[in-house]
Amino acid sequence: MPRKGMRSIFFKASSPPSSHHSSPTRSTYSSSPLHHTFSESLMEENIENAQSMIANWDFESSTSAKVTSLFHEDRREAKEYLKCVKNLQNAMHFFVADNSSSDKLVRAQNLMQIAMKRLEKEFYQILSSNRDYLDAESVSSRSSRASTRSSVSDTEDEVESEDELRNAGESISEVERVSSLAMSDLKAIADCMISSGYGKECVKIYKIIRKSIIDEGLYNIGVERLSFSQVQKMDWEVVEPKIKNWLNALKIAVNTLFHGERILCDHVFQSSVSIRESCFAEISREGAIALFGFPEMVAKCKKSPEKMFRTLDLYETISDLWPEIQSIFSFESTSAVRTQAITSLIKLGEAVRIMLTDFEAAISKDSSKSTVPGGGVHPLTRYVMNYVAFLADYSGILADIVADWPLNVQSPLPESYFESSEFDENPASAISVRLAWLILVLLCKLDGKTELYKDASLSYLFLANNLQYVVVKVRSSNLRYLLGDEWVTKHDEKVKQYAANYERMGWSKVLSSLPENPTAEISPETVNECFKKFNSAFEEAHRKQTSWIVTDPKLRDEIKVSVAKKIVPVYRAFYEKFRVTSRRGMGFESVVRFAPDDLDNYLSDLFYGTGVLGSTLSSSSSSPSSFHSRGRRSS
Repeated sequence: MPRKGMRSIFFKASSPPSSHHSSPTRSTYSSSPLHHTFSESLMEENIENAQSMIANWDFESSTSAKVTSLFHEDRREAKEYLKCVKNLQNAMHFFVADNSSSDKLVRAQNLMQIAMKRLEKEFYQILSSNRDYLDAESVSSRSSRASTRSSVSDTEDEVESEDELRNAGESISEVERVSSLAMSDLKAIADCMISSGYGKECVKIYKIIRKSIIDEGLYNIGVERLSFSQVQKMDWEVVEPKIKNWLNALKIAVNTLFHGERILCDHVFQSSVSIRESCFAEISREGAIALFGFPEMVAKCKKSPEKMFRTLDLYETISDLWPEIQSIFSFESTSAVRTQAITSLIKLGEAVRIMLTDFEAAISKDSSKSTVPGGGVHPLTRYVMNYVAFLADYSGILADIVADWPLNVQSPLPESYFESSEFDENPASAISVRLAWLILVLLCKLDGKTELYKDASLSYLFLANNLQYVVVKVRSSNLRYLLGDEWVTKHDEKVKQYAANYERMGWSKVLSSLPENPTAEISPETVNECFKKFNSAFEEAHRKQTSWIVTDPKLRDEIKVSVAKKIVPVYRAFYEKFRVTSRRGMGFESVVRFAPDDLDNYLSDLFYGTGVLGSTLSSSSSSPSSFHSRGRRSS
């Protein structure tokens, strides 16, 4: 019958043992007969000692050995067992060099096979019974603590004693204690089996058990194995919750599950780089590729603006975890995992670019013809600015995505929008320029929508409202840091220009109804005519503008104050100068309908978009006393 254990005689551990642990070869011993006899006696003694220990734990010949665990029952005896196996291996090296057909060699080989079966069972029992303790947190804690101690240097220390852990005091938990003991035992057994030529049996057990743990772990955190066709057929309302779950699952999988498995695998198979690489690759590769493949499926699905931010979340999460991914899956045999993660990043980046292009096109192609009541903020303005402000929150990763993606200006925009050199000279990042461009496209679109308003002053109020909303949104978000204070100042000034144009056109008739010099001497007829023109112009302006709106409180107050400063002082001077003259004539109350304080009160009611006060003012034209009562109440 062939003896498979013969392979162990020539097996070498991948990392050479320390000098005082070197297996004895023929050159180790003196060629003199005396020394040869002495060495042979030592090796025979090793076999005899191993015979006693190994037979005691042979589960085929001992009933108690079948149901008990060597490492669980007596850890000190477990140390002795491993020491006996090592000495047995030394004896085999000696006898194979001395006489490859020696009966002693055959006996030693048979004992080695029995010992390996015992250790194989122990390895399986430790892995199986400690599934809950060999989790990532416990493994990481044990690894961190162990890294502060010197590496194992002899067989006596290969199995960490409970005394050592007890000396650690309260610095470790019970879970960490059990985990640490299990890891130490697994490493000791793996080292012994690998050095004895039985690494394949050890690795097979490890792969089966730990792969099932990874698969179970991925399932427990909600990682689904989906095909592209399945994802493609799902509605976005179904896909989005899966993305949310994936984002959480990836962090747990990378930082906990795969990280812990890599630490455990590296520790258990520390003696062989090739074994720990093949082990980790086989237990993790399938699950990791499925995990990192999901974002690529999402990226390949139909693009739409509402998918932008979840796509960026996917990109950002992978990008943030990339150093850990590289470290955990650093082996050449796990390069497929790294490749899948990179592929997903590339596809997600491409999807973001497409959605940015589509978003810009959607702004430019907006064809809504309805006006906003009262010249308020257009829904397109709110939508675009909220969208762009959210994009600014992702400026870091967006900068990576658009870094090598030049901005091609193709839209026919008004010449006035290029008076500033901000796009040419401002040392802004690529994403800053692109977001500024999106806002510029919006402003151009809004400029075109002013044609929908028949009243020129209302169209300017519309522009002031919308640009003010844009500026406030920029100032109150990360856009301010991307676009800069110069951009904010420039557009603040433009808001003031729009407001000034509104005032000039909206109140020109009111101002022109009064003489340029309100205190100059004029005839009573001219005075009465001026009052009548003013009354008519003010009533008309007020009636129209009570339905207009200024949404921003600060801008609303600024416009009111500005209009009042232009009208009230001039009217007050005229009123004070000629009210006596007008009283001498007939129908004073029908000619002088407004006291100066009345004007402030009526102006204060503007820009709330109610339209009610305008109708009140209009109806009160036939009842002069109502104006005076309002003035007295409000003054």
